[in-house]
Amino acid sequence: MFGKGSGKLETIIGSGTNIAGKVSVEGTIRVDGIVEGDIQADWVVVGETGRIRGNARARGMVVGGSVEGNMEATEIVELKEKATITGEISTPRLAVSEGAVFHGRSRMNRETDSAVSPEGNVRALNPTRTAI
Repeated sequence: MFGKGSGKLETIIGSGTNIAGKVSVEGTIRVDGIVEGDIQADWVVVGETGRIRGNARARGMVVGGSVEGNMEATEIVELKEKATITGEISTPRLAVSEGAVFHGRSRMNRETDSAVSPEGNVRALNPTRTAI
């Protein structure tokens, strides 16, 4: 779920917990309570009871709860079936499960190794030579 090079779950904000202010975590954070402020972490996981009212930046995010704010991920954003998002999402990969609600805009950033040129045209692949 967390991809290559990511560590274990290091920070948990449990249900019934309210945090106001900026949260910065090295590693992964799981939010089952409420965070009112911006979050920056390696990975952000929002449980079904979790709510973020602020912007979130991470390598990747998995949302099962609610986010009211902008989300920016360098790898992926995954919206689970009970997710409710209000804001903008910026990521190279976006996965939306049936039942998720998304009010806003999404911007799919190009990955550095993309096969699409800056003009939006597909680049021709260079032929490879095989030894005879």
